Formats: sequence, structure tokens, C-alpha cells
Amino acid sequence: MNPRLITRKMIEQNEDRMLAPYAMRSMHSKGRKHPEPEHEYRSVYQRDRDRIVHSRAFRRLEYKTQVFVNHEGDHYRTRLTHTLEVAMISRSIARSLGLNEDLVEALALVHDVGHPAFGHSGEHILNEMMKHHGGFEHNHQGLRIVELLEKKYPDFEGINLSWEVREGIIKHNCEYAKTIGHEYEPHTSPLLEVQVVNIADEIAYNSHDLDDGLSSGLFTTQDLRQLATWAEVEDSIRQKRNDLNDRMLAHYVVRGIIDTQVCDVLQQTQENLKRHNIESAEDVRSVNVPLVTFSPEVADKNKALKKYLYENLYTHHQVEIMNQKGLRIIRELFELFVSNPRLLDPDTHKRLDSNSLERVVCDYIAGMTDRYAFEQYRKLYSLSERYTI
Repeated sequence: MNPRLITRKMIEQNEDRMLAPYAMRSMHSKGRKHPEPEHEYRSVYQRDRDRIVHSRAFRRLEYKTQVFVNHEGDHYRTRLTHTLEVAMISRSIARSLGLNEDLVEALALVHDVGHPAFGHSGEHILNEMMKHHGGFEHNHQGLRIVELLEKKYPDFEGINLSWEVREGIIKHNCEYAKTIGHEYEPHTSPLLEVQVVNIADEIAYNSHDLDDGLSSGLFTTQDLRQLATWAEVEDSIRQKRNDLNDRMLAHYVVRGIIDTQVCDVLQQTQENLKRHNIESAEDVRSVNVPLVTFSPEVADKNKALKKYLYENLYTHHQVEIMNQKGLRIIRELFELFVSNPRLLDPDTHKRLDSNSLERVVCDYIAGMTDRYAFEQYRKLYSLSERYTI
């Protein structure tokens, strides 16, 4: 048999034949803001995925906080490892639902690039500092990064992603039936591929924050038995294995929680699609309720899990100490750069010609990793630290 190469057109034909009728097909993409020739061997969403992975914003995720600041331990999740976990879960769900895996992967890989250093605390303080200058929100910042701030091509700003990926960035975990100030059909619901990433994000951070909380010693497996989500999976495992120590048991339970929730999403989503008579991507856009969901029972258990994590992890005093350090660093760096823009690096300073001072400073700080923000703070505020370029 003669070998043959699989071309973009063949990929598109396979999609049209194999995907569910309500999946988004590459051949139906609205394209890029700046027209480019199509690639011979890669679909539009495969190219988007590659551009995202090659971006500086994606690489910076390695040193941005998920819950625990990077230097607190080598094994805690970072924004990058979380992103990879979301991509894996998303692809598994998409494959079973017959959705476009390449689009889902691109959306998963880009969904957190707009987050600043120091987790949600960083986002909150930047929004506070920008309250009179347009505010700060990580989805909008992610869109600014891919449309404006990344510099990879001589003919346009940004990395020129497809319309659907840019729409997915701004509609990540958005409220339904709510007008949002953007150009990506704010009155329509996101594609199923976007909704898959939304729920995979929740599955990933809840389950893996449990794992990181256990690793940190902020709670124990015995503490977690008060949660139905944990107790039910643990009991099912103990019926099969009674030789597991606490650490090994925790690994089994976390994996079991992910598997249980993914299976629940698949079953409930199938019911939702039937109930709303979804037969096309346009049908998905016209329904102003989420279609990729947990069942009511699992949603209630997940709500209890999130409440537990909020009370025992995210607001724990050890985590709060680092949060407050991060808040102080971002606040003082912002105030310093606004009061003396000459401290900005030359490339950033040039952007003042076409942007407001506050937005330029916000973009600069939002792009910092935890490590770089600590370093800049030390160099700018320590009297004994020599500042080197």
C-alpha cells in the first residue's frame, strides 16, 4: 500500500463525517482577523493550538500561582500544570461527545493566559487599581494578549487566532443570557467546545486543589470524609483495596472523583442535548442555558466541595499570608510605575505613545510571573539590592 499524507482538507472531511452534528467544524470557522493562507496539513484549530503553545504568555504559566506560590514547593500545581490537566480532561469529554478535539485543546491551553501573578488575589488587586481606568478581568486580559500584546508576526499585532478561539476566551465561564462588552456575539451562548473547557476547568481545579491541600497538610483524608464527593469514592475504593496508606488512598480518590464527575457530565449532557433538541452548533448558540453540566445531584456535591475548599484552603491563614504579600507587591509596583513611568523597560515604555499609562502598567504587571514580580519588587525597593538590566 502506498503511504499518503493526511492534508488539511482530509482532516476537515473526516471532521464532517465523524463529529456529532452539533460540533464545530474547522471548515465552518469564521477565520482570522488578519487573513492568512491556510496550511496544507493543519486545520485552523491545530494552528491555533500551536500558536498558543509557542506564545510567551503560555510559557509564563509555569511560574504563576494556582493556589501555592511557586517557591513553596516543587510539586504543587501551577497555572501551567493546571492548564495541561484541563486540556486532558477536556479532550476526554470532547471525544466521547463527538466534539472538535482540536478546538477544545486550543481553548483549554489558552483559557488561563490572562491570569496575573499570585492567583485570584492578583486579579482582585489589579481590578481595584484599575477601577477608574476600565478595570481588570482575566478573560478580557487573555483576549488582549492574543490580539495585541504578543509580538510574533511583522504584519499584525497578536497571534491572529481563529474567531472561535477568541470567542471562547471571552466567554470562558461567563454568565449566560448576559450582555458583555465585546464583539463576539455577546447575546449568544458559547459553543459546546467552550462549555466543555468550562466544566473541565472546574473538575480539574477542585480535585487537584484537594490533592495540593492534602500535600500541604492543611487538611487530612479523615477531614475530607465529611464531603459526600470524597466519602463515596473512598468507600468504593476500600471495597476493592484495603492495603492503601493515606497518601496512596488520596491518589486513588482524587482520580476517582475526576472519573466520576466526567462520567456524570457525559450522561447529563446527553440528556440536556435531547431535552433542548440540539441538532447543530447554531442550536447550541440559541439556548441561553449551559448544556454541558453536572447532574443536579453531583452539582450539589460539588457546591459543598467548593465551599469546603474556600473555608479550609483558599482562606487558610498560611495561604492568606502569601496572598497578602502578593497583594502588596502588585499594589506597590503599580503605584511606583504610574508615578514614575521611566522605570518601565524601553519596549513597555514605547506603548505609552498609543495607550494610557495605567493600562500599560497593568498589562506589564499582569504579564509578570510570581518569581519575576518578587524579583522586581526586591530590586526596586531594597536599598542594598543592585538593579541590573
